[in-house]
Amino acid sequence: MVVLTAVAAIGGLTFLLATALILADRKLRVEEDLRIDVVEEMLPHANCGACGYPGCRPFAEALVSGAAAPGKCSVSSEMGREAIAEYLGIAVGEQNRIVARLACAGGSNVARKRAHYSGEASCLAAAQVAGGGKDCFWGCLGYGDCGRACDFDAIEMNAHALPVVDSAKCTGCGDCVDICPKDLFSLQPEDRRLWVACKNLEQGDAVLAACEVACTACGRCALDAPDGLVSMRDNLPVVDYSRPHATRVPIERCPTGAIVWIDPVAGPLRGEQSRKVLRQSALPESPS
Repeated sequence: MVVLTAVAAIGGLTFLLATALILADRKLRVEEDLRIDVVEEMLPHANCGACGYPGCRPFAEALVSGAAAPGKCSVSSEMGREAIAEYLGIAVGEQNRIVARLACAGGSNVARKRAHYSGEASCLAAAQVAGGGKDCFWGCLGYGDCGRACDFDAIEMNAHALPVVDSAKCTGCGDCVDICPKDLFSLQPEDRRLWVACKNLEQGDAVLAACEVACTACGRCALDAPDGLVSMRDNLPVVDYSRPHATRVPIERCPTGAIVWIDPVAGPLRGEQSRKVLRQSALPESPS
């Protein structure tokens, strides 16, 4: 009798809970817009986060709700973005693409090593050994962790062991930013043309013994820049990107080419008075 009573009580409680859940589901259910699935399928499934959302599904939800525009997806083709806009009946929206840029130009032909590193061919591993063996403590180590981390094949190592970003392929996902042990990569709007390709914090021509294209903190770029567009901070030029900067004047007198103009076709351009880089072979190690 006791057993039957217990079974009946449990059964009754189960029935009540199931009924409550069914009623709650009917009351609180939020019907999902079926267009979200369609838009998600139209997206590239890269889940890179360059659009500002954690993945393609949340971005699709934002598109359907009107919180975002298709133009924010830098991975989709122009045709793909237009197809999404046409399906949802919204504008594509303009988007200033975000791309990765490297604050170093010190390839093996212009930057010396102070020691030979023998170990795993990885920047992360080399950086654990006295900073990586490069004479410039802040310089790129050149083992290509950034290229291996890039899922979009947007980074290749050039002949001088320096990463080169293909802006057309770059989605601004930030994987290279996260993996670089020297913090040399950053995500920048593509239309920023003035760029400081150096992170050396020392001052004076003595730094040129370690890297021939390092910034010497001479300040000529800041002196020549109109209306304080460029200022010096911690021995490095800092560009005020909140102001119009469609001028190459700040780069022209840079003696080393540490500040450059990023041309959308030709790539980084050095100033008229910057010393020409002629050497193609690697520099010998610094004398110990």
